[in-house]
Amino acid sequence: MKKNIRVRRAHLEEDTGKLTHVEKDGKSYSLVDLNRAGVPLLEIVSEPDMHSVEDVRAYSRELRLLLRWLEVSSGDMEKGSMRFEANVSMRPSGSSELGTRVEIKNLNSFKSMEQAIEYQLAAQRAILEKGEKVRQETLGWIEAENRTVPQRSKEEANDYRYFPEPDLPPLVIDKEWLEQIRAEMPELIAQKRKRYRKEFGLNSEDIERLLEEKENALFFESCLEAATRLEANAVANWILTDLYAWLNANSASVSGIKTSPGEFTELIQLVEDGTINQNTGKEVLDEMLDTGRAPAGIIEEKGLKQISDGGQIAEMVRNTLDRNPDEVSSFIKGKETVANWLFGQVMKAAEGKANPRLLKEELMKQLEKRRVNTA
Repeated sequence: MKKNIRVRRAHLEEDTGKLTHVEKDGKSYSLVDLNRAGVPLLEIVSEPDMHSVEDVRAYSRELRLLLRWLEVSSGDMEKGSMRFEANVSMRPSGSSELGTRVEIKNLNSFKSMEQAIEYQLAAQRAILEKGEKVRQETLGWIEAENRTVPQRSKEEANDYRYFPEPDLPPLVIDKEWLEQIRAEMPELIAQKRKRYRKEFGLNSEDIERLLEEKENALFFESCLEAATRLEANAVANWILTDLYAWLNANSASVSGIKTSPGEFTELIQLVEDGTINQNTGKEVLDEMLDTGRAPAGIIEEKGLKQISDGGQIAEMVRNTLDRNPDEVSSFIKGKETVANWLFGQVMKAAEGKANPRLLKEELMKQLEKRRVNTA
C-alpha cells in the first residue's frame, strides 16, 4: 500500500556539538564534544502524515535508502551520519486537531526510534486518560533503560526568531533549470522497483534485497548486460544466495570482490549448460571470489566437469546398488525414502560430479526394474 508523506521543508544547518549528561558520586556533569561542530547538516522536516509506528518505519527506511542512492549521505546511523528526531502527539478518535507534541532528539537507530515512539505513545495515552495535559518539551531516549527523559521545555516556533539572512540573496529557480535538473536525475528507487518487477519478473522480496545497497543493484545490472542467455531470475538467485553468503562470511562488499560480472555470469551459464552441477558451481564460486580466477580455469584444473554420460552413470548406479543389497531390499518392500540415501552414495562415488537429473532418473529406473524382477 502506498502512502504520501509530505515534506514541509529541507534546510541546511551546522552541527553545534554534543552534550552528554552524566551522574557520578551523587554529582551531575555535562561533557561537551565539539568534534563535529561546524559540520554541515541537512534537516528534512515532514508534515504530520504518519499515524503509526509502521508508517514511521517505512518512511524513515525509504528516506535513508534514497539519500544513500543519491550519495547525499552514507546513512550510517551508528557513526552519526544520520539521525531521526520524532515529534509525537495524540488526538481523540475522530478529531482532526493534533494534541500537544513532544520531540524525541537524536535517535541513532531504527530500533531506538520505534521503541522511543511506542514508549512515548503509551506515556501520553496514560496522561490523557487521567485527564491531565501533555507538556510540550524536548526528550532524550535512554536506550539502556527503555524510556524517554526530559531535556528542556520546548520553544514555540516564534521563539526561534526566523528572519531573512541579509548576506544571502534569494535563490530564484526558473522552470528551465528545474527541467534540466529533472532530466539529469538518475533512476530512483521507486522507478527501479517498477522496472525490476515489469522487465525482470522479480518478486518484491528479491527486489528489496537487491536494492538495499546501490553497488549490489549495479552489479546485478552489469551481470545482466554481460549475460547473453541467462534469465534475470537465475542471476538474481545466485547473487542473493551464494554471493551474499560469501560476502557475509567474509565481511566484504560487492565493490571489493575480485570477480567481474562477466566471470560471475560465465559460471552461472556453465551450471545452466550442465558443464558442472549446482553444488560444484558453488564451490567454484567460492574459489573465484577468494582468488579472482576465472571459472573455466578452476574447472579444468580440478577436473570438475559434470558427468553426463548415460552409460557411465548407469554403471555407477548399478555398482552402488550391488554394494548395498539391504537398502535395495528395503526400497523394494516399500521404504522409498531409501532412494535418497542411495542417490547420495552414487554421488559420493562420482565425487559430486554426476548430473543430478540424469542420476536420479537412472537410479529410479534401476530400482523399479529390480522391484519388478523380485515380484
